[in-house]
Formats: sequence, C-alpha cells, structure tokens
Amino acid sequence: MSRLAYLGEGLDRAWESLAEGWHQLRQKASQAITRFHPLQKRRGEPSSAEDELMQRTIRWGVVAAEVEERDDEVVVRLEVPGLEPDDFDISVVNDLLVVQGEKRMEREQKRGQYHVMECAYGSFERTIPLPRRVDASGVKARYKRGVLTVRLPIAESARVRRIEVKS
Repeated sequence: MSRLAYLGEGLDRAWESLAEGWHQLRQKASQAITRFHPLQKRRGEPSSAEDELMQRTIRWGVVAAEVEERDDEVVVRLEVPGLEPDDFDISVVNDLLVVQGEKRMEREQKRGQYHVMECAYGSFERTIPLPRRVDASGVKARYKRGVLTVRLPIAESARVRRIEVKS
C-alpha cells in the first residue's frame, strides 16, 4: 500500500471518529443547549461599555439538567450558575417544566479588557419534558451553589399502585 493510500485511510478513520463523536454529543446535549437573548436597551439610551460587551458575548450556553423519578415525586436539577433565586420564573405547562431566567453581566472593575468571553448572558428559557403527570400546586424550588432543584409531586392519578391479589 502506498503512503498516500495509507494516509488517506487514516484520515477517513479520523473523520468518521470525529463525526460519530459530534453526533453523540449532539444527541446527548441537544436539549441542554439553550439560546440566551441579550438584554435589549431602549431606543435613545446611550450605549455603555457593558451594552457593547453584551452584544459581543456568546448567544448559546449549556443549561444542563438531571431528571430523577422517585416513587412520589420527580426531581429536576439544573446547573445555572451566576443567578439569584429571584432571577427565575418556573411553571408547569401540561407535562413540561418551563424554567425561564435572566443572567446579568456584572463587572466589578471598569478597567481592563476581555480577551475571551465564553459565558452566555441575557434571558433564557429551558423546557424539560416530565416523565409523569405532576401536581403543579405542590411544586417546590430551591437554588443553592448554582444548582436549581425543583421537586414536583407526582399526581395521585399518575402514581403506580401495587394491587394485592387475594385468594
């Protein structure tokens, strides 16, 4: 086999491996990749350095989630660092948990210049399909150390019940 053919086969294998890895990443992270919408300034307002910086930030970010089903509740955990509890708006719509929020850019120093900006800022919405019907009136949420935990009690009619058979 010539060196050129050998090199071609190696490149083909590398390309296939890269394509398969990208496909797997896309499959696993497709719902976690979330669009962030930068905050819009009102017409006539002067642009600040923060406004201009916000327009250059990344528009997509990962809001990773875990959905755990227990006997009597569904627990959803979302990794959303950099927010405060009041920054969230949480609702249950049919069999979906909808989490909306807003991540604001806060600069502690006015000096200096950014060279890398990989954090997403602005408003976002993440919709998570729930595995069971839940009782929306009993939903509880807690935000600690960058993780939002939402506990959703399973609706009584959706709970699995073991039925005893008598002889």
